[in-house]
Amino acid sequence: MKAKINAEWDNLRKVAVHSPGIEMYFGLLDPFASLYERSFSMKEAIREHELLTYTLKHEFKIDIIPLKETILNKADKSPLIREKLINLAIEKISYTGDVDEVKYAKYEAGKNRNVLDSNYYFNTLLLNPQVELESGVGTRMIQLNVTENEPLSNLYFIRDQQAVTDMGIILSRMSKPQRKREPELTKFLWNTLNIPIACEIKKPGTFEGGDFIPMNEFALVGVGDRTDMFGVEQVLKFGLGYSEVGVVHQPKHPLIPHNKTDSMMNMHLDTYFNVASDGVVVGCEILLKNAQVEIYQKESRGNYIKSDDHTNLYDYIVSKGFEIIDITTLEYLAYASNFLCVKNGTIVAVEVDRMVKDVINNLIDKAALDPETYGNLLKQVKKDYNILRCEGQFFPHKKEIYQHDIDAFPLNLINLTGGYGGAHCMTCAIGINYQD
Repeated sequence: MKAKINAEWDNLRKVAVHSPGIEMYFGLLDPFASLYERSFSMKEAIREHELLTYTLKHEFKIDIIPLKETILNKADKSPLIREKLINLAIEKISYTGDVDEVKYAKYEAGKNRNVLDSNYYFNTLLLNPQVELESGVGTRMIQLNVTENEPLSNLYFIRDQQAVTDMGIILSRMSKPQRKREPELTKFLWNTLNIPIACEIKKPGTFEGGDFIPMNEFALVGVGDRTDMFGVEQVLKFGLGYSEVGVVHQPKHPLIPHNKTDSMMNMHLDTYFNVASDGVVVGCEILLKNAQVEIYQKESRGNYIKSDDHTNLYDYIVSKGFEIIDITTLEYLAYASNFLCVKNGTIVAVEVDRMVKDVINNLIDKAALDPETYGNLLKQVKKDYNILRCEGQFFPHKKEIYQHDIDAFPLNLINLTGGYGGAHCMTCAIGINYQD
């Protein structure tokens, strides 16, 4: 049966996750190049991920589908699945250097297919190794250099490799080279679980799951640095059945000068906007009003017609009958809106007050290097901090949360969020109609 999500507030029954492992170590060697926001403790990040999955499983009785463990269990039980895993992994290993040494290394790899365990091959997919072999004079005088080529250090942000819609799974095509290979692994998972894929984004389009938010009768698709219009066109044609789709253009924060940019600050739609219930959304108002929306009306299956109406995300959401809980620039930078709605009116959120000092310190470093880009933004977040601290209103402990009867479960994810995402990014909601 299909994985299926009609609305962000649907009761979650199954959620896919990936607990970070050795690939995170390689990401932390150069956080900036790995698309991380900052350095953090890998040990504590793993512990925080365990807390997140424990909360979902035991507090909300959600069935957790761990990417790695599920694939390994299936591979160990099914020779066919193991063979597919091996073949996929072998494609990722490259050998260079001395001809004879390369020949022997490849021979050994082929000979030992039944000896090497499934975890070996899964790690090969994570790390994409290149083996360089140069022989010298004497017995086994071999210079061995192993290079990890774009290890999948962002794989724990498992929201992005696909989106689950009212028609099933849309498999992403990632924008950044550091993440290009990730959908291969999640596709392998869906195929292993016999979950059909409704749409697979093809070149030249790009699409990432963090840019998709379902809202029952309509859906939102973000377009910008990660998802482009070529990808959106494929999504509209093959992946959605909603009667209306709002295509949301990535906004620029007005405190960033017009000749400067930092697309990572709101790389996906879910980094500055999210849905807490069937009548309440959370977002940074200043960004919502700067995010232009194009409205597409469904004429027939796979056929959407662009409306002549022009609006912004704030006005569009209000016109749909939703109330907006506004968050400050500091809160949105601390992943306030990147929560996971586990059922109507119940969210698992980041404990923002634990995050804000790291956010401010990170901006202080950026402003020191580039005051023109980040100077005014730094002033604003310091102002936000003073106001929020005096009021005791850090998300999700805001009076508006209680006034709208939202039940929030905040978690301290101070290390995990260093990779540039919160609870929403770290979970892939499969839906309520999934079966093995």
